[in-house]
Amino acid sequence: MNGTSIEKPVILVTGAAGLIGTRLVQAFSEQFQVVAFDVKPLPEEQHSAEWISCDLTDDDSVARALSDLKAQHGSKIASVVHLAAYYDFSGEPSPLYQDLTVAGTRRLLQGLQDFDVEQFIFSSSLLVQKSADEGELIQASSPVEAEWQYPQSKLEAESTIRQYAGSIPTVILRLAGVYDEQCHSIPIGQQISRIFQKKLESYFFPGDKTHGQAFLHLNDLVGCFEAVIGHRRRLPEHSLFVIGEEDVMSYEELQEKIGLYLHGDQWPAIRIPKAAAKAGAWVKDQLAADSDAPFIKPWMIDLADQNYPVSAERAREQLGWEPRHLLRETLPDMIDALLDDPKAWYEENGLPVPDDLPQLEATGARK
Repeated sequence: MNGTSIEKPVILVTGAAGLIGTRLVQAFSEQFQVVAFDVKPLPEEQHSAEWISCDLTDDDSVARALSDLKAQHGSKIASVVHLAAYYDFSGEPSPLYQDLTVAGTRRLLQGLQDFDVEQFIFSSSLLVQKSADEGELIQASSPVEAEWQYPQSKLEAESTIRQYAGSIPTVILRLAGVYDEQCHSIPIGQQISRIFQKKLESYFFPGDKTHGQAFLHLNDLVGCFEAVIGHRRRLPEHSLFVIGEEDVMSYEELQEKIGLYLHGDQWPAIRIPKAAAKAGAWVKDQLAADSDAPFIKPWMIDLADQNYPVSAERAREQLGWEPRHLLRETLPDMIDALLDDPKAWYEENGLPVPDDLPQLEATGARK
């Protein structure tokens, strides 16, 4: 066993090479010995953590990775932060929802039974919750209703954790969608790009415009994980938290603010019938090239009325945590990042760079 590694408690992070994993590794490395499980090597700036190649869809790969972990750092782990999961907004079925998100969680927990693990944290999703009625706030005790494959796989993984955790204490975090000043949010980035490019569909919305969805700044997410790990010896054996900002922008307000910051005018959201929206989405999907497939799919239309305001009361009481950022206050910074370097912003957010990008103009109120 490496003699220097026992000076710090060990934290294992799965999916460490992703956006959230990268930030968590950076945040934890000073206080903990961070071991990263991922199929991809860590970027150079994360070399303070130790990377062990691990494919959670493969029994042998998980066994080898855990064996290497034990050989190098012993059997005691302060916390396992399980981020690795599959997601895809295309709506297409994929075996990875089962093989990675669900069965990968089972493989990991089964292998961890030979370790002394103080805490297992699972990154779930707010989308497993049932859409809230008017005036209600979503809490950990609120009903669940996962309506498409991504949240369904998260909910099934939660059940897997309860079945296979054994004596390992667990924490399930049902996280709101994450964003930062560069955006890094698929739905927000798509909405900004549609309005920036003045696409016709940016004016239309098939759902209740007064509804909205909680989001969560990446820095607040990191702070939440730090609080959960810091409280690992004081939390109940099995904990569940809903994590997000309590200040929720409605779809209509978000639309108007983006239009104001980009073009100097509020951008109206005109409600249209779901049948018309589905037909339009289907036609556009059929005509689009594979390299420029539209984000909005027909199956998304049925979910347009969803409403996800949250209460962070349990996190405040048990973790001493609450969000310090607000989407409404960060939105101008996202727009600034886009206007300062549109090409870089599109690439950073995984969006196809428009052919007419040099001709696009914005005349909005930047703040």
